[in-house]
Parts: sequence; C-alpha cells; structure tokens
Amino acid sequence: MSKSSNYIFYAVALAFFIALPQLITVKYYLHLSILALVWVIMAQGQNLIQGYTGYVSIVQAGFMGIGAYTTALLGLNFDLPVWLTILLAPLVTAVFALATGYPSLRVKGHYFAIVTLAFNMVIFIVLMNFSHLTNGEAGLMGIPKPGGEGGLIDFSDRMVYYYFVLAVAVLMVIVAARIVHSRIGQILVAIRQNEDLVGAIGIPTWKYKLFAFVVSAMFAGLAGAIYAHYQSFINPEIFGVAQSLDAILAVIMGGSGTITGPVIGAFIVVFLPEYLRFADSFRLIIYGLVLVLATIFMPRGIVGVVSDLWAKVAGRGRA
Repeated sequence: MSKSSNYIFYAVALAFFIALPQLITVKYYLHLSILALVWVIMAQGQNLIQGYTGYVSIVQAGFMGIGAYTTALLGLNFDLPVWLTILLAPLVTAVFALATGYPSLRVKGHYFAIVTLAFNMVIFIVLMNFSHLTNGEAGLMGIPKPGGEGGLIDFSDRMVYYYFVLAVAVLMVIVAARIVHSRIGQILVAIRQNEDLVGAIGIPTWKYKLFAFVVSAMFAGLAGAIYAHYQSFINPEIFGVAQSLDAILAVIMGGSGTITGPVIGAFIVVFLPEYLRFADSFRLIIYGLVLVLATIFMPRGIVGVVSDLWAKVAGRGRA
C-alpha cells in the first residue's frame, strides 16, 4: 500500500478503536478489549526482537511479571504515586533485561529460545517462592487504580481505563514504528536476513540485538504495570511460559515483522479462546489446531494475506 493508503488505514483503525466502547453492548467484551490492548503493547515488544531480528524470545511474560510486581510492590509497600510506579516498572524491567540479555544473546537460534525459556521459568519460580516479598501463589491484592480517591478521572470505570490503555497502546505502536523506520530498525532487519554479513562489515550486531531485547522487555514491563493496576490483583500464574508463547503466537498470527500484525494478533489470542468456550474440554485442542493451521497456511500472518490480496486487486485495477 502507498503512504497515503497507510495513513487512511491507520486513521480508520484509530477511529474504530475510539468508537469501540460505544459499540459494545456486553460489558465482558469491553473487559476483553482492555486485555487485548495490554497485549498489543506486549506483542509490539515481542515483535521488535522476534519479527525484526529473527530471535524468538520466550521470556516476555516473565518481563511482564517483573513490571507488574514492580509497580504493585512500590505502590503497596512504599505508597508511591501510581503514575510514578507505572513509569518505574519498565525501567526496572530494563535492568533485568540487560542482565539476562547479555548472556542470552551470545547464542543463536534454538539455543537463544531455550535460554530465554529458562529465564522465564526462573522468574516464575522466584515470584512463586519469595513469598515474603511477592506473597507467593496467593499473589498481591488491592493494587490501586491510577488517580486514587478524589481524582479528577475515575479509572475504576472500565470505559475510562479502556481509553487510558488505548492511548498507551497507540503511543507504543508509534514508538515501535519510529524504531523500525530508523537506522536501528534497518540494521535489525539486516541482522535477521544475514547476521554474519552485518557483522563482517564492522557493525556490532550484539549491541543492536541487546537494544531490541531491552526495549522489548520495557514494552512487556509497561504492559505488566498497566495490567496490574487494571485487575488490582496479580499472582505468578499470570506470567508463566504459556503467556510468553501467546506473545509469540500474536506476532506470528498477525504478521511477524510488521507494525499492524501484533495489533491484530493480540486481539486474536485474547478473543479466540473465549469464542471457543463452547467446545468445553476440547477448547484448547481446537485453539491449538487453529493456530497450527494458520501458521502453516499463513506463514506471513493475516497482514501478509491481506497485503497479497490488496496487491492483486491493485494490479487488476491498473490493468
């Protein structure tokens, strides 16, 4: 699509998301939409490391957990303002990402995936067993909403929180797009295509990979903080390996290496399991089958399929 077509598409998409709460008649769907927007932030981060460098990280949910527990513990134990704890969450997550990314990115391919998987499991175990700090399996309750008592905006209202998360998600999509279309983004794509060649011309590839890994983690940490204040409750189960796999699937299903893809994929991984509840005990089997088939027959994701169809239609129009 041309630049003008892209701008029109993004404007229509934004208008749709702004109008969405007014179109929803079932409150539960508004709740799912908020969760999906949280996952948009999460998936955009995953896409930076997975879609643009080609490194599949399986620690995204662990970083989300670090962000969630950071904002919760700072708010509950030190009575810091919610807005401050939300801002601190991705910064604390970045520190952990630096510590884990440096050794992880010394290996490639499946080895990198295995190392990050191990880190996700370590984070989960720490959150589960350091009960004096995290309250273990019981989790943390009473996490305050932004604004607090007497605030000008009532963030306990789901519609208000929806627009708050939408604003953050749009901002993070813009940040991701700016990175992707910068020189850094070009180098990340080059690393995905031929890392050895990029290294041979003198570019320190590990620095750019580490940048993508840390920024990806910051996205996840921010998503975790927003999630924690929305639900007012967190426990380690929310941040296990299964959630990291969902982040990977969101990128693959929507379209890896695109900006729009993770947005679409995030809504799929949140809404699809809900629509399969009718299948009862077969729900997860059907969900897995749908994802496998989609991955096989749509390797470029939904965005890739739509782009191909658009190219065919545009080609016929010119003919």
